[in-house]
Amino acid sequence: MSGIIGKKVGMTSIFDADGRNIPCTVIEAGPCVVTQVKTAEKDGYVSVQLGFDEAKEKNTTMPLKGHFAKANTTPKRKLVEFDPFEESLNLGDTVTVNIFNEGDFVDVVGTSKGKGFQGVVKRHGFGGVGGQTHGQHNRMRAPGSLGAASYPSRVFKGMRMAGRMGGDRVKVQNLQVLKVYADQNLVVVSGSIPGAKGSYVILDK
Repeated sequence: MSGIIGKKVGMTSIFDADGRNIPCTVIEAGPCVVTQVKTAEKDGYVSVQLGFDEAKEKNTTMPLKGHFAKANTTPKRKLVEFDPFEESLNLGDTVTVNIFNEGDFVDVVGTSKGKGFQGVVKRHGFGGVGGQTHGQHNRMRAPGSLGAASYPSRVFKGMRMAGRMGGDRVKVQNLQVLKVYADQNLVVVSGSIPGAKGSYVILDK
């Protein structure tokens, strides 16, 4: 499974050959440096570690400085493993957006926007206004009954309640690559992807 690390630039829309307006997301993908090649003999499994985005040397720990020095590269902010990688890569090689072609389909992994502590209507899609049944009484956005009172006298695990929302790892599958701008390290994929502008994403081929 080939892939690359990128950064979300933002959303826009383009017209296809049939004149349809397609919403899409622009991603700055790579260039990524191979910072480690793991083998079954030494590490127990096969994978390729890529590094993306420059980091300040003063903010990099000594062990990581040595790690990047082996690959003969500068410190990177984001490290991701891909296993197995389709192409044979060596330490210090560079992976660019050229691994994608227009028409390819990719899976994009990102961290969704954090929304803080939210109620059940926003967090789980409860109906809210409209009904006053199941113990809801007169509070229009309240969760209602949480279970029986006498037995088992507790709230079951997994009960959908208010709580922290967002900030989760989310994968969006089968997004089509619409455009590849190799000179600018940009790739345009159909639809939306998780995360805020400037957040890191992983593109799996």
